[in-house]
Amino acid sequence: MATTGSVSTKPLSPMTPCAQASAPARRRSSSEVVALGLATLVMGFLPAPQALATELPLVLSARGAAAVPASGQGVAAVQANKPVIAQAPGPAAEGGQGQNPPQGLRTKEASLAKQLANPVASLISVPFQFNYDSGIGVQENVQRANLNIQPVVPFKLSADWNLISRTILPVVNFQGEAGPETGQLNFGDTVQSLFLSPAKPGPGGVIWGVGPVALLPTATGQLSGIHQWGLGPTGVALVQRGPWTVGALANHLWSVANNGSNANVNATFLQPFLTYTTPTAWTISLNTESTYDWAANRWAVPLNLVVAKVTKVGNQLLSLGAGVRYWVDGPDSGPHGWGARLVATLLFPTR
Repeated sequence: MATTGSVSTKPLSPMTPCAQASAPARRRSSSEVVALGLATLVMGFLPAPQALATELPLVLSARGAAAVPASGQGVAAVQANKPVIAQAPGPAAEGGQGQNPPQGLRTKEASLAKQLANPVASLISVPFQFNYDSGIGVQENVQRANLNIQPVVPFKLSADWNLISRTILPVVNFQGEAGPETGQLNFGDTVQSLFLSPAKPGPGGVIWGVGPVALLPTATGQLSGIHQWGLGPTGVALVQRGPWTVGALANHLWSVANNGSNANVNATFLQPFLTYTTPTAWTISLNTESTYDWAANRWAVPLNLVVAKVTKVGNQLLSLGAGVRYWVDGPDSGPHGWGARLVATLLFPTR
């Protein structure tokens, strides 16, 4: 799907400066300071409606460098933060926990909305998560749109244990001055996670899951992936009390079978999340999808706020959501500033 051209054949770390990245670190603007303050207030006084939608996944941090035209400068190296390494916990269900819906969440839609806040649930779901980011590149003149396809399929191993498969396959498009791949649709690298999770919550109502995570080199463009195999551990823990869900998902990926033609992967993904669900099946969620690159000693931290509603179209149950994201921290090559997120999740409740 991708064409060849001036694109570098050796992706670099998403946190690693390339070519012109030796410039002094960018000072935070007043809008960034305000955004951080708003995030703190929201975390402290989170009101009503949303669900952990996408997630996932994933926005996902990645690696790569492209040679793209720079206005007035011919060709300049631009590092594009590509969707690959980290995954966000997308919609899932109440992890086969077999517990009754909390008081006030007795309707089917409200119960499903609550379940979607749990990344290790026994609900079959197929989220389609669209993310838009800008301010990418040395001159911040590249925009990225990616659609994350994130099927969640649970398997009942026994009366006490479930295995939850979570897949993230990105479809990526760059606009602006992104070189030969401008305007193309390319697949990104796939992130596949498996969680072994108890069928019922543990002491204190803690729901958890652990297992392996794998990075599969399915990218068809130089900018859309890092073309590396990766492997590591992943885990999630959360508590659901009343309308609230609070928890965190994490994973770490290392390169495996690297032939030396691509940069090594050594990255940690962290996603703390907070979700509030209403009796009318509205949810509001706040999370970060942070990636730390150990090779470059750099963070990439998008902050996401999404509002969603579980509803029915014909005979199909689904969750529809929209929200904003802000890049609190990241490499000099971006993304920077504000972005947007849209989520549509098909739901297939088990009987």
